[in-house]
Amino acid sequence: MKIIALEGPSYAGKSTALEHLRDHGIEERAFVSNCYVKHIAHRDDIPPARTDSAAAQLAAFETFMTIENTRVRAALASAKPLAVLDRSVDTLLAHAHAHDALFGYDVHHQLRDRLQTLPFLRPHHTLYLDVPAEVLSLRRKTAGHTAAESDYFLHEPAFLAHTRDYFVAGAQPPVSREVTIVPADTDPADLAHTVESLVTLWAR
Repeated sequence: MKIIALEGPSYAGKSTALEHLRDHGIEERAFVSNCYVKHIAHRDDIPPARTDSAAAQLAAFETFMTIENTRVRAALASAKPLAVLDRSVDTLLAHAHAHDALFGYDVHHQLRDRLQTLPFLRPHHTLYLDVPAEVLSLRRKTAGHTAAESDYFLHEPAFLAHTRDYFVAGAQPPVSREVTIVPADTDPADLAHTVESLVTLWAR
């Protein structure tokens, strides 16, 4: 099975691209999985984006890896030659990398060690949708979410910088075998077509 993951900050366009792929029949030949948080039924059960301790960060990882274990089994049971994921374990490692840098938790290496004993879907290709912070802020405002949730940790400049650094700088190599950076400050429909073209190419 070839595995392709979509990564990038919140509001980068991952869900739109995945919806476009579904509308164009990707599920006829691919196992497709939504983002981890969409597998959690109750909003209050979603671990906070900003954890308040190293222990909480480790606990959040375990919560998401329970979902990852379910994804692994579902992907294998599908017997399809391709899997397309909205986020992969690299999301969890990128968040840990950012929390280590911002709060000194020192958990990133622990999560990497933990992965050695857990089944997970290691991407062959990862598309990192790269969007400037000001564009992300505008998209969130346009969606009408700014007033309801003004304190949005996932768009804080320092957090965005450190998570981007994980995928782009390579100081902590992503789990994915290959990461392709895609400028995504374009029309979401155009971006979706770009993603479709790359997925089609790699799926051959």
